[in-house]
Amino acid sequence: MGRLSGKVAFVTGAARGQGRSHAVTLAREGAQIVAVDICEQISAVPYPMSTPEDLEETVSLVEALDQRCLAVQADTRDAKAMQEAADNAVAELGKIDIAAINHGIAVPGGWDETTEEVWNANIDTNLTGAWWATRAVIPHMIDNGGGSIVITSSVSGIRAFWGLTSYVASKHGLIGLMKGLAAELAPHWIRVNVICPTNVATPMLHNPVIFGMFAGQEEGTIDDMDLPARSMNLLPEPWIEPEAISYGVLYLASDEAKHVTGVTLPVDAGMSQMPPGIPPAAQERLAELEAQG
Repeated sequence: MGRLSGKVAFVTGAARGQGRSHAVTLAREGAQIVAVDICEQISAVPYPMSTPEDLEETVSLVEALDQRCLAVQADTRDAKAMQEAADNAVAELGKIDIAAINHGIAVPGGWDETTEEVWNANIDTNLTGAWWATRAVIPHMIDNGGGSIVITSSVSGIRAFWGLTSYVASKHGLIGLMKGLAAELAPHWIRVNVICPTNVATPMLHNPVIFGMFAGQEEGTIDDMDLPARSMNLLPEPWIEPEAISYGVLYLASDEAKHVTGVTLPVDAGMSQMPPGIPPAAQERLAELEAQG
């Protein structure tokens, strides 16, 4: 028996990256999956987004684990589309026990680069879209006698980073959303928690635009990103694999966390606890440069 046997999980951003990993991990533990993703490009996003083919691959991976997977191509920014997705999922699979509200984008830009388009893209997708997706599943969880909602924020929801003004605002907002919902939904035995990843090896992070942001130029390579990203974490690695986040989602979704609600769980290699000063990885590199003369 898996830890989630008999459960149904509604997963947004499921076509690739962390969302796909969450869908597969929850399915491996016995859950049937509702895999939701926009599967099209948002104009403000400077890197390629997911495709219908990506979503089909997620379905195949879940079905290979002998679990049902209902694929839904829909935009979380559309309240009606999210309600239809949740209602159809319940009609098809009977209930929703778990919601992994995972979708998100990262459009870089400091305050002076944050146009109306950039602001709206980050806030509407990351924060408002999370609200509409969550809002759609709540009545079904109430009818079902409870459930677990796990919202993916970021270390950017705990602390600030340069050049990501609207992204940071959206991720902080998700923690506020979680706290408000945790308080309101507790009488219904609906638990609401947030998970805060460090840099994760997904297409949202590993692309020339984000590499360039770390390198301080228009575009870059993964090598340009390695040292700056490594310097952000206490543990000596630049990024972690999606499965590391999925294990946190699995815990919060499972009955093992039945008394855990209203918490922010960093799975961040120590990023949120980095002390002030020059981090060890940067110190090592500076020492190498000095030794080279």
